[in-house]
Amino acid sequence: MPTTTNDGVSLHYETTGEGPTVVFVGEVGYGAWLWGWHHDAVAGPYEALVWDLRGTGESDATAPYDVDTLAADLEAVLADHGVRSAHLVGAGLGGMVALWYAHTYDRARTLTLYNTAASGDAVDSDALAGLSLANGPAQSLSGAFSPAFRERATDLTERITGWRETEDATGDAFDAQAGAMTGFSAPPLYEVTQPAEVYYGVDDPVVPADAAESLARDLPRGTATAVEGRHLSFIEHATAVTDRLVALLDEHAGE
Repeated sequence: MPTTTNDGVSLHYETTGEGPTVVFVGEVGYGAWLWGWHHDAVAGPYEALVWDLRGTGESDATAPYDVDTLAADLEAVLADHGVRSAHLVGAGLGGMVALWYAHTYDRARTLTLYNTAASGDAVDSDALAGLSLANGPAQSLSGAFSPAFRERATDLTERITGWRETEDATGDAFDAQAGAMTGFSAPPLYEVTQPAEVYYGVDDPVVPADAAESLARDLPRGTATAVEGRHLSFIEHATAVTDRLVALLDEHAGE
């Protein structure tokens, strides 16, 4: 369980597998459990690196929480692990961190962005706050998954609740991460030239579909794909989404 620091802030990350590195950058509040499905899809032929945002899991809960600082945290993690290049996968706030990182640093090779916008102004702050576990397990999942998914996957949602209770950011840390997301303003997107695939939930209450589509249009090598579901649509349809991710990785692994 490696740990590094950025400006004295302890940052925890874990790696599995060998090969080109795929880095997973989490959404507001959610712990490393968020990437379990993706991790299983890529670890082996690729190295999967899962990192706890400050305030989440075993990383320190220390301000500030702006996207610029979180991208610097990511740079510290990759430098500590000796990663020369990486494929970035981010959700929500994590997608914003990936965008900023790709613009500011030189290790990013591809971007896979879930339910991400180019501006925090597009984020519904009330819906984002509703994802917090502090609202109660059932209510906090209503914006994350469709009613049909929650009805047919009751055992899984119960397991997710258990994972959240041990790994998620809560209280001030959740609020600070949410503030980083709603306060985000993207760098010039025409300068983010990595291949970028943007996925969005058609019924996502947090990031509207048109905001995700706009992001994809403004990225020079961006594409947009609609996924049925809400804010965690990439989990609800993990098999199809991870198949697309692996295809992207395979296409660009040699670069």
